[in-house]
Amino acid sequence: MKHVTVAGKALTLLFTAAFLAACGSTDTQEDTSAAEAAAERARIEAQQADEARIAEEQRQQRMLEDEAERVGNIFYFEFDSSTLKPEAQAALDKHIALLKTSDKSVRLEGHTDERGTREYNLALGERRANSVRDYMVVNGIASYRIETVSYGEEQPEAYGSGEANWSQNRRVVLK
Repeated sequence: MKHVTVAGKALTLLFTAAFLAACGSTDTQEDTSAAEAAAERARIEAQQADEARIAEEQRQQRMLEDEAERVGNIFYFEFDSSTLKPEAQAALDKHIALLKTSDKSVRLEGHTDERGTREYNLALGERRANSVRDYMVVNGIASYRIETVSYGEEQPEAYGSGEANWSQNRRVVLK
C-alpha cells in the first residue's frame, strides 16, 4: 500500500506539474496573443493618425494654393514708385504662406509704364521687383529662392497712352 501511495503521490505530482505547465503555457500564449493584438491595434491607429495628418496637410495646402490663386500674382505700383501698396502686401502674404510650405523658387518680373527713358524704366522695374523680394525675405522666404528681373517698359500689359493703360503696366509679376 505504501508503494501505491508513493506512486499515487508521484503520479498526482506529475499530473499537477503537467497541468501547471499547460496552464502557464496557455497564459503565455494568451499574453502573447493579447500583446500582438494590442500592437496591431496601435499600428493601425498610428497609420490612421498619419493618414488623417497627411489628409489635413493636403487640405491646408490646397486652401493656401486657392488663396494665392484668388489674390493673383500681379502687384501694382503708383507712378514712379517702388513702394508696395497695402493691397499688394496683403496679396503677397498669401503667396508667402504658400511658399513657406514648399521649397519652390519664384521669379519677380518688374515692369513700368512707357514714360521715362529706357534706362530709368529698367532701374525702376528692378527697384519694384526688389521691393517685393525684400518684403518676402523679411516675412520668411529665403532670398536664394527669389530671382528678380526687370523688363522696364518692354513688355506692357496694356498698350496705348493714358492712366488707364499706364496703371496696368506699373507692376511686378510673381512667377
